[in-house]
Amino acid sequence: MGIEELGRRGFVTWASVLAAGAGTSIVRAQEAPAKPQDPSAGGAQAGATGPVEAVFERDYEAPKFRPSWKKEQISRLMLQDFVIFAHSELEMVQKLLEREPGLLNGAVDWGGGDFETALGGASHMGRRDIVTFLLERGARIDLFCAAMLGQLDVVKSCLTLQPALIDAKGPHGFSLHFHAQVGGDEAQAVLDYLQSVKTVELKPIPFLKKK
Repeated sequence: MGIEELGRRGFVTWASVLAAGAGTSIVRAQEAPAKPQDPSAGGAQAGATGPVEAVFERDYEAPKFRPSWKKEQISRLMLQDFVIFAHSELEMVQKLLEREPGLLNGAVDWGGGDFETALGGASHMGRRDIVTFLLERGARIDLFCAAMLGQLDVVKSCLTLQPALIDAKGPHGFSLHFHAQVGGDEAQAVLDYLQSVKTVELKPIPFLKKK
């Protein structure tokens, strides 16, 4: 199996169907509710579309620890682009990470708590080249990435520790079985193992094609 590279526009169209829409959203918790920015004033959300951070007020006692927020936060727009590029464009991932190393483990909330990192995006697209690059730079591997890479011992160990993880969902709701599917021949042993634990219907994946 191989992966057909998707352009940025193609990915956004495809992911919007699966993830119920994407837009910029809060990346890090803030001490007070964020207010929508005026696009005419510039800033991270200027020109962006989609939802802003949900309004929230505590109905419980605040934590005793108070963050100081001494450092400037990474641009949400840059992080959004980094995560999107990680689905298909290695060169842009390299370029943006060189510009801002802090993007590496950043997560975007596409809405409703659908969090995704660059590693997560590359993993469910089966992009081993991008995954390898990110891991070499210190990205935090997870169970879904391990499944795509064909790391059978890792997957077995996690499911032995917590069997309920067989039903765990990654970004956009993609399952472990899905990640093993996009891993191709190198992940076939993982897919077979997952099917032995819980058999699911394996549906065709649009962007996969045989060599």
